[in-house]
Amino acid sequence: MGCPFCGLPEGVKILENEHWFAIFDKYPVNEGHSLIIPKRHIESLFELTDAERESFWEILDRLKEFLDRRFSPDGYNVGVNLGEAAGQTIAHLHVHVIPRYYGDEPDPTGGVRGVICSKKNYKISKS
Repeated sequence: MGCPFCGLPEGVKILENEHWFAIFDKYPVNEGHSLIIPKRHIESLFELTDAERESFWEILDRLKEFLDRRFSPDGYNVGVNLGEAAGQTIAHLHVHVIPRYYGDEPDPTGGVRGVICSKKNYKISKS
């Protein structure tokens, strides 16, 4: 089975630049959940060229503007899973951009720290 991100039809892409494109996540955790994906098939963030790194910030800014207009979120989580131990299930780098809304989680304290559930809320003292 081939890479699900390589060869996507143009109609699926919501934005693109020279090195990246953005799509809506097939299994969104919130309205507007999107992925930013390099056009070059690489597995890790650590394989990016200088030009790819620079153009990432441009498409991230454009995607935020698009999502702000369309969904009016109250905040964002931006994250990437690198390697199987970190939860990466598709071996093509992709960056999650997840709009956040007041009330979508009872206590969002800790944000991305929630990848290790027991350590999410660092404000709770551990005995």
